[in-house]
Amino acid sequence: MHSAIFGKLVRKLLFVFILFFSCLRVNGADSVSVSVMEGNSVTLNTGVKANQQDSIRWYFNDTRIAQIIGDRSKICTDVQCEERFRDRLKLDHQTGSLTITDIKSTDTGVYQLQISSSIRENIFNVTVNGVSAAERDEVKSNERESVTLDPDVIKNPNDSMSWYYNEIIIAEITGDQSKICTDVQCKERFRDRLKLDHQTGSLTITNTRTEDSGDYQVKINSNIPHRQLSISSIRRFSVTVTDSGLSPRAVAGIVAAVVLLVSVVVAAAVIYSRRRIPTPAVRNARKYCAVADSTPEEWFYTNR
Repeated sequence: MHSAIFGKLVRKLLFVFILFFSCLRVNGADSVSVSVMEGNSVTLNTGVKANQQDSIRWYFNDTRIAQIIGDRSKICTDVQCEERFRDRLKLDHQTGSLTITDIKSTDTGVYQLQISSSIRENIFNVTVNGVSAAERDEVKSNERESVTLDPDVIKNPNDSMSWYYNEIIIAEITGDQSKICTDVQCKERFRDRLKLDHQTGSLTITNTRTEDSGDYQVKINSNIPHRQLSISSIRRFSVTVTDSGLSPRAVAGIVAAVVLLVSVVVAAAVIYSRRRIPTPAVRNARKYCAVADSTPEEWFYTNR
């Protein structure tokens, strides 16, 4: 009988402990809201460096989608997860950060991070908006026009942005510092034709050329103040610059040639017209052309 009472007491204490621990986890949860355009990538960072003693688990709407235990990691161990994400989840084994590539509207939901060495739970409320990036971010331009690539985000002072052209970094903003073309290859290609807006993070290419065509992408790292959390998102732009025809030098050459030709034609016309108009003396001589058997010019030179 005593053992039965003791067993009930243990179960009640265990229930109270579990309830207290659950409330502690809920009250101690860090919640972050993330908005991302459909078709882009987003990384949910843990803000910690995992060790082999930690176990890290990621949940999507209370369903486990990835985990790291020791030196082993698993992604989508059930059919439902595989059908939903289809190889679009990437897990960083060093930090435990989760990346969702080619994000879709169906990926909207609550992502939970649990780390065994921490009693706090990180919650990411992810919202996927808009049309696909392939349709939204295809930019076309003619040569010598300017093109502005706008990340279309509200930039915070703690955000950092990095612009890439065909996987090569060409510009970056970190805090109140910005850099453009820090390597020789970038400087030779763009030659002071890149402009970076420090307020919005947008990138402008002036006097575009056909060789500027390619894939541009901006990586945005948003740090959450007073928390060890950060969110990384990537937005891609497909830029096509078409040849608009003749170069400015060729156009200037053609204009100069036309002007020269017109000048020559006008000068020739003036000279010809002057030769056709008779002088007053010749006009008087023509009055007597019927009397003398000679032309007016011959009569004039004979009787002057």
